[in-house]
Amino acid sequence: MDYSEVIDFVKRTTSENGRPNEYPFRNVFEHTMRVYRWAIRLQSKLGGDLDVIVLASLLHDVGWEEGRPKEEVSAEVAVEYLDSIGVDPETIVKVGEIIMAQSDKETERDLSLECRIVMDADLLDEIGSVGIMLDCMATALEDEASYKRAYYRIKNNYRLNKPKIRSCKTEAARSEYTKRMQAIENFIYQLEREIF
Repeated sequence: MDYSEVIDFVKRTTSENGRPNEYPFRNVFEHTMRVYRWAIRLQSKLGGDLDVIVLASLLHDVGWEEGRPKEEVSAEVAVEYLDSIGVDPETIVKVGEIIMAQSDKETERDLSLECRIVMDADLLDEIGSVGIMLDCMATALEDEASYKRAYYRIKNNYRLNKPKIRSCKTEAARSEYTKRMQAIENFIYQLEREIF
């Protein structure tokens, strides 16, 4: 399957659907592309139906409507789009189910491998170096921005994100999550030595 059409659809749809961005430097399309790349990496280690994984990762955040759960709207948009381009019904059902489930990271339900991979790819985004960049850029937009304020924000988000490793559904994602948390810990340690 040629994923470039789907990528173009996601880029166009996410730019037009009116979903507000928390920060001017963040956007849903860039997040989606990072999730897509991580989903492919995880699939290469774990297996699973590549088409289902790619389509679900690309379309997992495609929808937005004020007052409705984003996964519900995204699943509706994804199902309609995939049907319009002639994707087989079984794949469409699997993709829709993954999109509906992917935001419930705490679930204990028995999930398909494809669903676990997409959930883990989404969880891995903005953890690690990208998260540090986000914290620094967000701090720079605040009044009285400083290195110390960025440091405290990074340290607080590290503390909040560290327990989320329990939400990883695959060992491959747990391993990557652990590496990223260690990288943040090393960064915090070095930053403390340089600014205090």
